[in-house]
Amino acid sequence: MLVGANQADMARDLGLDLTQTGLLVSALALGIGIGVVGAGPLYDRLPRRPLFAISMSIAGIALVTVSPSMGLARWLVHLAVMGVGIGAYDTLINASIAQRFYERSSRPMTAVHAAAAIGAMLGPFLAVAISSEGEWTDSFRLTGAAHLGLAGIALIVAFPGPDPRRVDTRPTRHAAGVSVAMLPLAVIAFAYVGIEAALTVFAEPYANSLGLASQRGGQAISAAWLGLLVGRIGVLGLRTALDARLIAVVGIASSALLGVGIGAGLTAIEGVFFAVGLALGCVYPVMIALAGQRFPQAPGTAAGIAAGAGALGGFAVPWLTGALGDAFGAPSALVSLAGWSLLIAIAAASTRRLG
Repeated sequence: MLVGANQADMARDLGLDLTQTGLLVSALALGIGIGVVGAGPLYDRLPRRPLFAISMSIAGIALVTVSPSMGLARWLVHLAVMGVGIGAYDTLINASIAQRFYERSSRPMTAVHAAAAIGAMLGPFLAVAISSEGEWTDSFRLTGAAHLGLAGIALIVAFPGPDPRRVDTRPTRHAAGVSVAMLPLAVIAFAYVGIEAALTVFAEPYANSLGLASQRGGQAISAAWLGLLVGRIGVLGLRTALDARLIAVVGIASSALLGVGIGAGLTAIEGVFFAVGLALGCVYPVMIALAGQRFPQAPGTAAGIAAGAGALGGFAVPWLTGALGDAFGAPSALVSLAGWSLLIAIAAASTRRLG
C-alpha cells in the first residue's frame, strides 16, 4: 500500500518506469514469501510470542531506516527485508486463527482480514496527509515506528503454544507441501495477491493514462480496499458455507468487472476499483482457512505454503503487468488482470476434485 500511495514521488525521485515500479513491489513480495514460508514450520514448533515480536521488529527497522536519498538498489533491499517481517507475522496470525477454530475458521479468518482492509483503505489518505507536511518517506518511517511499538506490546501478550497432539513433523506431506490438494489453493493465492499488488501499485499510472490527477489513483487504491472490506464483512452474513464454490463465483465476477471496467476506459476509476475489491474480498481469507482445514496437523506450515504462493504472485504479476504497461500502456496492463481472476475461478472449481 505504501509503495502504491507514494508511487508518483518514488517514480520522480528514482527515475522509475512502470517495469521498475513493478520491481519494487516484486522485491517486497519476495521478502514476504520468505517470511510466510519460513515462519510456518517455526510456528508449529516454537513459542509464538518471541516469533511475533521478532517479525514485527524486522519490518519496523526496515521501515524506519528508509531515506529519500536512497537509490533503487537500496530500496529493493529495504522492501525485501520489511517483507520478511511482514510475511512472518502474517503467517503467525493466520495460523493462530486456523489452530483455534479449525473447520470453523473461514468466518473468523475473514473478520480479521476485514480489519486489515480498514488499514489499507485509510493508508493512502494518511500517506498523502503525512507527505504534505514533510517528506514522502515519512509515511514509511511512521509505519515502522508503529511496528516497533507493536513488537514491544507483543512481549506481554499471551499467544497459544504448539499443540503436540496435532503437530505433524513429517516433511513429505506438510513441510514440503507436495500434496496435490494444496495446488489449487496455491494457484488461488498466487493470482489473488498478484492482482491486489498490481492494482495498488499501478493505480496512479492508470489514472494518469486517462488524463486524471495522480490523487485519483490514490483514491482508487482506497476504493479497492473499501470494496475488499465491504466484501469481507458482507460474506460473514451469508448462510451458505464459505468455501471454494464461493471463490469460483467471485473469481468470474471480478474477471468480468476488470475486463469491462478497465477495458471500457471508464473515468470513474474509484467505482471500478471498488467493484473489483468487493468481488475479491473473500478470496484470500477463505483460501487461507481452507489450507488450515486441509492440514490441521500443521496449521502454520499450511498457512505458510499458501501465503508463500501468494507472495510469489505478488512478485511475478506486478513485474509482468509493469512490462505490459511499458509496451502497451497502463490500461492494457490492468485489463490483463482479468485473466488472473479467471484463473482463480478455475483453480477454485478444481479443489473439490483434488481434495
